[in-house]
Amino acid sequence: MIDDWLSTSATEVGLILLSSLVIYLAVILVVRLNGLRSFSKMSSFDFAVTVAIGSLVASVAATSTSLTNGIIAVAAIMLFQRLVAAARRNSGIEKVVDNQPILLMAGAEILTDNMRLTRLTPGDLRAKLREAGITEWSQIRAVILETTGDVSVLSGESLDPSLLEGVIGVERLETG
Repeated sequence: MIDDWLSTSATEVGLILLSSLVIYLAVILVVRLNGLRSFSKMSSFDFAVTVAIGSLVASVAATSTSLTNGIIAVAAIMLFQRLVAAARRNSGIEKVVDNQPILLMAGAEILTDNMRLTRLTPGDLRAKLREAGITEWSQIRAVILETTGDVSVLSGESLDPSLLEGVIGVERLETG
């Protein structure tokens, strides 16, 4: 039993290498046809597509899944991503597909209720502030958890309210 688990044949190695190469080339082709957004980190939906493509590539490369089925599945997922991306122009569909950005800090005030909703800890927040080069609490105008999961730290003298459109909790922020 362990021998089966640890061994392989030259034929299997050759098929794995060939399958990996073909599915890799197919992914490159489909991504080129689909455009730059294919593996962007613009929304949770985009992340899910990236994971799905990775899973498909692994399945075709390491199992007996046929190359044709794998290529069709990759092309179908990319097509679905393109259709959803186009449909997201409708705000109702965008709200279903994407997370909404949420305000984590209004100035130096940490919004603990929003932190709890997003399951971020104060330690996570401080790390993001350090990454953004914040050295004093007074530098912070706003901190937002974006739809991508990134944290935006806004500083400066003023903040244009149009930049905060669609952010949950923005009413707790003084702009100007």
